[in-house]
Amino acid sequence: MKKTKGGLMFFNNFLATSRNREISLENFARPAIRNPTSVGILFVMNIDTAIYTNSSTPFAEVSKVGYYKDQEEEILFTTHEIFRIDRVERIHDNQCDRLYEVTLTIVGNDNHELNTLTAHI
Repeated sequence: MKKTKGGLMFFNNFLATSRNREISLENFARPAIRNPTSVGILFVMNIDTAIYTNSSTPFAEVSKVGYYKDQEEEILFTTHEIFRIDRVERIHDNQCDRLYEVTLTIVGNDNHELNTLTAHI
């Protein structure tokens, strides 16, 4: 992922996220490092809601209906939403050196690079 900075990526399944950094770090990124061959990744997602119309928004605030209700501040993304990889940095942690923060920006459907790739395929 470090080598693809500036590139595009997507998740091929639904993606549940939290606005609460500590919940994401402690419940998802940190447990991933229990496996000695894995790294933990905290994704920080920048979302410009102005690029979407109400009928095509690929994410929803689900805190009111989620298991943890308002505690988790959960947002659910639809499948195959495209993000640009803005930054990859190691999280300085006294317990391990396998935690990373990856900053992503949602691209939306009106992206020249994505449209060129789609037309080529």
